[in-house]
This record gives sequence, C-alpha cells and structure tokens, in this order.
Amino acid sequence: MSEWFQVELSIGKTKISTVNLTSYKVRRATVDDIASLSALWHSMKFPAKALEKRLTEFQVAETADGKLLGAVGLQICERHGLIHSEAFTDFSVADMVRPLFWERLQSLAFNYGLVRLWTQEQALFWSRCGLMQATPEVLSKLPAAWQDIPGRWLTIQLREETSALSAADEQFALFMEAERQRTLRALRRARTIKQVATLIAFLLAIIALGILANWHLKNPQSLAP
Repeated sequence: MSEWFQVELSIGKTKISTVNLTSYKVRRATVDDIASLSALWHSMKFPAKALEKRLTEFQVAETADGKLLGAVGLQICERHGLIHSEAFTDFSVADMVRPLFWERLQSLAFNYGLVRLWTQEQALFWSRCGLMQATPEVLSKLPAAWQDIPGRWLTIQLREETSALSAADEQFALFMEAERQRTLRALRRARTIKQVATLIAFLLAIIALGILANWHLKNPQSLAP
C-alpha cells in the first residue's frame, strides 16, 4: 500500500498544501525518454518534433517503476523562465504531480538565478502558486523571444533583477576562481611528473654507467685497441 504524506510548498507569501504519493518522483528528461515523451506530446497535439530538439528543457514525473506520468518544460531566456508544454499521460494524477514539478522548477530557477517566471498554462494550480496575470507594465519585461507568442500571460517575480545579476556575477567569479585553481593544480602536477621523470632518467643513466663500468672492470680486454 502506498504511503501518503503532507507537502507544503511556498513562494513569497503564497503557500500550497497538498497530498502526494511518495512513489512519484521528478527528474530531468534524458534521451531515453524521447519515445515516451514524443507519444505524450502527440497525444496533447504539441509539436513533438520541435520539442524533441528541446529535450534538455524538460522535467519528467514517473512512478517508482519508471512509468511516465507527465512532463513540463522550463525555457530560460535573459534570466527569465518560461514554464511550458505541461502534459500528463493521465490527468487524474495531475493534482498530485504538479506540486512536485513546482518544487523542481523553483529549485532550477534558484540555481540559474532567474528573476521572473512566466507561463501560459491554464491550470488553476499555477495561479495558486502565486503566478498572476501580467499587467501591461510587467509585460514590457517579457523577453523579446517570447513576445510573439499569443495568449494570456501569468508571471511571478522571484527576485530583484540587480540582486540576480549580482548573484550571477558572484557565481561566475567563483567559477573562474575554481578554473584557475584547477589549472594551477594541473600545472603543478605536470611539473611534478616532469621532475620525477627527469630524476628517473638520471638514475637510470647512472645505473647504466655503473653497469657498463663494472662490465669493463671484469673484461679489461674489451678496452684493448
């Protein structure tokens, strides 16, 4: 019998409480999921071929035995995230799986330092998460790549843009420092290997000379003209 537990997700002042099955999990989509996802997208009348090329944007939900339950995409552009192409093999589990998707999407948004999330998904769940209809003023912040997409936009601000940029700059600086340290370690390792190789070559040369000198001592006639 499946175990049940209470989950509370929050963002800003919005809190959502729901019940989920512990046997459900969400993970990043892989190439092994293409066939199942393609069938799912076809059933939803989504452009499957186009979405296949954007596989890395998708998170999938599945049962403990690996059965696909649903998928949702997160496209990233200019520190904004677009939640898109939500689909389920069985919409009776949607209310239980969406909170898991939302938790995963929040984690991705934090890791990428996103400023704002957008969506045109119509399920009431997304409004309960705090995404609200975008005003004309807020719509002016919509990345140019998405401005030609018709429909009703919901959005939520995750952080101030300046703080997001500062966080991104800090992450980049940490990345560059890590790369510098990695390079220094590689150089030190290369120097050590070179020094060891030189020492070994020197020792082998001494041993060879010793063997040669010892052979000549035992065979003095070899030195005769």
